[in-house]
Amino acid sequence: MNQANKSDEKKFRFKMPHTYVLLFGVIVFAGLLTYILPSGQFDRYEDPDTGRELVDATSYTAVDANPQNLFDMLMAIPKGMENGAYIIFFVFIVGGAFGIIQSTGVIDRGINVIIEKMNGKEIWAVPLFIILFSFTGSVMGLAEELLPFYPIMVVLAIRMGFDSITGISLVLLGAGAGFAGAFLNPFTVGIAQGVAELPLFSGMGFRVIMFSTMVLVTAIYIMIYAKRVKADPTISPMYELDRERDLVLENVSENAGFSLRHKIVLAIFFIGLLFIAFGVIQLGWYIHELSAAFLTIGIVAGVVGGLGINKTAEEFIKGAAGITFGALVIGIASGIIVVLEEGVVLDTIVYYLAESVSALPSFLSAIGMFFVQMILNFFIPSGSGQAAASMPVMVPVADLIGMTRQTAVVAFQFGDGITNVFNPTSAYFMAGLALAGIPWEKWAKWVWPLILIWIGIACIFLIIASSIEFGPF
Repeated sequence: MNQANKSDEKKFRFKMPHTYVLLFGVIVFAGLLTYILPSGQFDRYEDPDTGRELVDATSYTAVDANPQNLFDMLMAIPKGMENGAYIIFFVFIVGGAFGIIQSTGVIDRGINVIIEKMNGKEIWAVPLFIILFSFTGSVMGLAEELLPFYPIMVVLAIRMGFDSITGISLVLLGAGAGFAGAFLNPFTVGIAQGVAELPLFSGMGFRVIMFSTMVLVTAIYIMIYAKRVKADPTISPMYELDRERDLVLENVSENAGFSLRHKIVLAIFFIGLLFIAFGVIQLGWYIHELSAAFLTIGIVAGVVGGLGINKTAEEFIKGAAGITFGALVIGIASGIIVVLEEGVVLDTIVYYLAESVSALPSFLSAIGMFFVQMILNFFIPSGSGQAAASMPVMVPVADLIGMTRQTAVVAFQFGDGITNVFNPTSAYFMAGLALAGIPWEKWAKWVWPLILIWIGIACIFLIIASSIEFGPF
């Protein structure tokens, strides 16, 4: 009888669907919404001062329905691949360039040097990197630009005795905490305050406290987990996959020292990163320029690192092939937006969610707007895009219900930022998982307690902002 019960348990145990199955299920759900929701659109106009495309909050009108059938939903996948091609190929190029650099041995040797320096104090690498990456998210709004650091941090974390989830968390959750609690992010806070007609980056003191709280809680959360994994690696959701990955690293990391060739490759890598930072900040570089820059770094590093032309090409292909699963996820996720846009219900979702906030009691309105922004981020995963689409609608709602516009901006930045580390429709997030070699379902199962903590922090700050009538300064 006991054997039979065990057999039944195994038979009926729930198994998380494959990432592709989950995403296609969401595409089908989006398709069903085009049959259920009324179709409508906002008029859009160009802001003469910034050149950004904004929506006219008073212009929502019903339009002819365009429900998406099953074949339309299937077509949305290649269309999503086409729309997301720039980020998909960026991921392939970064993966290929990283494959070249790693094959020179410089990354493993550099990691060994760090491990030797931090011998017995590895856990303190967690807050160090969390703080570093949090400033990139809060001050510069970096997201896609951090993708090259994902595989490096994963390798570093594994070699330190942690796991790949710890490694990706250093970048993704570090930058994510900074992004959600941002005080200088020009792409979220800057745009949202501009639309709300507030002084640029006003309310700085309150936001610095938000930022510090988010980063501190995140660092503690990851440190507790990292300590547990170091004590018992089998508790990691990535234990089996990391063991396979670690065996490969053992084979290539027998020599810990830096040769002159390795030092030159390392210099090429860091000079390249500085050049990229200059291009992003001073020259307005984005994906195409970044792709070309990383391709250049990879090729030069391969040749200088002694791989030769042919071996460099082979390692590039291996590196790119290793992230095919995740790169394709980006295209499939983009198909969700295609269905909603072609079904003409995306603006309808924005309109009715905004209406739902205005119907809430005043003491719940800020929290309601925060949850609305979290929902919207699923449909509009771009921070700047969400600000441009939602804030022209949310600002009049805030005025109507007596909420300060500054509080509405806080609701937006928390709603946009928190879901960025979980949202399967976010291209850069899925790209990061791809580069780290972590399936979305494993990450989602691990990160949800922290998401709940972040939501609690956001609600507390929104209650405070509402109580003090958080204003322009």
